Amino acid sequence: MKSKNIGLEVTKPKADCKDRHCPFHGSLKVRGRIFKGKVVKSGMHKTVIVEWPRLFYFSKYERFEKKRTRIKAHNPKCINAKVNDEVMLMESRPISKTKNFVVIEVMKNESGTS
Repeated sequence: MKSKNIGLEVTKPKADCKDRHCPFHGSLKVRGRIFKGKVVKSGMHKTVIVEWPRLFYFSKYERFEKKRTRIKAHNPKCINAKVNDEVMLMESRPISKTKNFVVIEVMKNESGTS
């Protein structure tokens, strides 16, 4: 099956899938925000939890506090992100009650290759 162009300069997956929620092989359209983060959990079916740190300014103490953002994202079989992979996410229509993002690229594998 041929990969679709999703409108971004990302590497297209070499594997093929029949997932209807895949932006490359299915009918899911991506739009909106793009995030980069690290996969911390991948136990759910076709779902990963991606996390990245951020600094939040605490005005009362005039200091920054470290926080983290955790998002559930759809993980198509052709991309197949695993724990400790650096991935790129993009917003889409709601896929389920808690999933509004989809993994569009694995930037760095846990083995160090991209």
